[in-house]
Amino acid sequence: RKSMPKVSKSVAIPDEIIMGKIYLIRGKKVLLDKDLAELYDVDTKQLKRAVRRNITRFPEDFMFELNTNEFNDLRSQFGTSSWGGVRYLPMAFTEHGVLMLASVLNSDRAISVNIQVVRIFTRMRKLLASHAEILRRLEKIEEKMGEHDNQISLIFEYLKQLEAVKQQELEQKNRKRIGFKSSGHQED
Repeated sequence: RKSMPKVSKSVAIPDEIIMGKIYLIRGKKVLLDKDLAELYDVDTKQLKRAVRRNITRFPEDFMFELNTNEFNDLRSQFGTSSWGGVRYLPMAFTEHGVLMLASVLNSDRAISVNIQVVRIFTRMRKLLASHAEILRRLEKIEEKMGEHDNQISLIFEYLKQLEAVKQQELEQKNRKRIGFKSSGHQED
C-alpha cells in the first residue's frame, strides 16, 4: 500500500506576497520563473533546466517566454533593475503551468506552494466572477432606472399636455362671447 506524500506544513507564505508576484501578461495571470524559484526555494537556473527537460509538459497556454518588449515593460515598472544581469528572457507560468511545475520539481515545498498558488488563483477567479455579477446587476438597475426615467418624463409630458388642454378649456369658457344673444341668456 502506497502512502500519500507528506505535504510540508512549515511553508507559510502570506497570500499577499504570492498575489504581489502575479502579473497580467498577454491577457493572462502569470507568475515568473524567478518569483516561482524564490517561492520554491530553488535557483532560477534549476527551475528553467527542469522545465526545458520536460518542455512537452508546458504548452503555450501553460508557459511562455516573455519577448524583449514585454520584459523591458516589466522592468520599467520596477524603476530600478532588480533583475540583475539576465541572460535569458523570463518564463511566465499560467495557473496550469504552475500546477505542472509541481510534478517536474517534485519537492514537498513545490507541492505545498503550488496548492497555495492554485487556491489564490481560484479565489481571484471567484472574486472577478462576483465583481462581474455585481456589474451585471448594476447595469440592469441602471436600465430599469433609465426606463423609469423615460416613463416619469412621459407622465410629466402628459400632465403638461393635460394642463395645457385644461388651460385652453378655461380660457375658452372665460372668453367674452360675441355674436347673437339668445333670448333667455344675458351677457354681462
